[in-house]
Amino acid sequence: MALFGTDGVRGVAGVDLTSELAHDLAVAAAHVLTDLGEFAGHKPKAVIAQDSRESGAYLEEAIAKGLSESGVDVIRVGVLPTPAVSFLVTELRADLGVMISASHNPATDNGIKFFARDGKKLADSVEAQVEAQLGKAWQPNGNRGEIRFDEGARESYIRYLLGTIHTDFKGLKIVVDCANGAASFVAPEVLRRAGAEVIAISDKPSGKNINENCGSTHLENLIAKVKSESADLGIAHDGDADRVLAIDHEGNIVDGDYILGILASHTDLPTKKIVGTVMTNLGLIRALENRGIGFEATPVGDRYVLEKMLAEGHMLGGEQSGHVIMRKFAITGDGILTALHLVSEVAQSKKSLKELASFMERYPQVLINVKGVDKSRLNSNSVIKKRITEIESELGSNGRVLLRASGTEPVIRVMIEAQSQDKAEGFASALAALVKSELAL
Repeated sequence: MALFGTDGVRGVAGVDLTSELAHDLAVAAAHVLTDLGEFAGHKPKAVIAQDSRESGAYLEEAIAKGLSESGVDVIRVGVLPTPAVSFLVTELRADLGVMISASHNPATDNGIKFFARDGKKLADSVEAQVEAQLGKAWQPNGNRGEIRFDEGARESYIRYLLGTIHTDFKGLKIVVDCANGAASFVAPEVLRRAGAEVIAISDKPSGKNINENCGSTHLENLIAKVKSESADLGIAHDGDADRVLAIDHEGNIVDGDYILGILASHTDLPTKKIVGTVMTNLGLIRALENRGIGFEATPVGDRYVLEKMLAEGHMLGGEQSGHVIMRKFAITGDGILTALHLVSEVAQSKKSLKELASFMERYPQVLINVKGVDKSRLNSNSVIKKRITEIESELGSNGRVLLRASGTEPVIRVMIEAQSQDKAEGFASALAALVKSELAL
């Protein structure tokens, strides 16, 4: 099995992801980038950040040691969001960025993501070379790299974020759920400096409480706090703050699809299109069509969204989960950046978030994970294909069928969209049962 997934290397800290592996990955990355000529003609430099997991400390120490031994100067920037690394790599003119995070996973997990000098995640081909170099002896030329801490990195990132808006948030009361993660030290401060009255929750990381019943994957506390405080809206981040979901003043969820649609109305779109995934709600696609805005779909994963945006010149894209890429300002999903621009729309329009989100009628969407199946037989099964065709015919233009094999486990995801919840649930349950009976292991 490949070590690198769609979002770096991830696993249980101390079990799958050990200090030894982190050290060896750093050495292998330095080796590959040296061979590729990325460090040619100068002393290479790397930026390292982490989210708030307790395992981040020893993993960062191992990575810094591996890079230093490989002749790379290391700039440690502490606990910061993943998109801050993308920004700081270019801001500090570094050759490599390293983020230690497992995003929305539990505190027991951790991960390592590498960024190239342009702020993009390392290409799949380069990651494959890094993996191939693991454990191989290598004697770098040059002196050992220096390791230092940059006290001003967080402030540089905050100023960059605030520099992307020109709106005063005075008069708005906002609740922000920091998931006890990397957003804790940035998101409340950014919103306050923009002029809002801010109530922060889940903003006290202990090293063990990241994403624990909080953040963008657990919205209950945020919804309750928005209502009890009579706030104008709520913002929820995940552990490394590369995604954002929102809550309106009544407690309704405003997910990534709604956020994309709201931002699309006030973003320069030279291609007249935005990019989403196969999971993007049909309601957004229809609402965009009504406004003369096209839609391009990719497989699930923000890296695929970015690839499509870069290849075709699109400026806005993202996922239902709240990964939103605003290419005018960043080349990665940045939850705090997205939140600032969403709140900016509320402030400028003088409308509530609920009013802004009313442009779209969400289609009921039912997703069932069918476990214990042979996903390799999915595309060749004529019985399943026939049933999909029948359901698509019945739904017509008012619904959608999607079957998707998991990339990491024996699971097939069955998704149905329809105009009514009952119809979506009925078709999804029946199709999931058919998949189970036809493809059971």
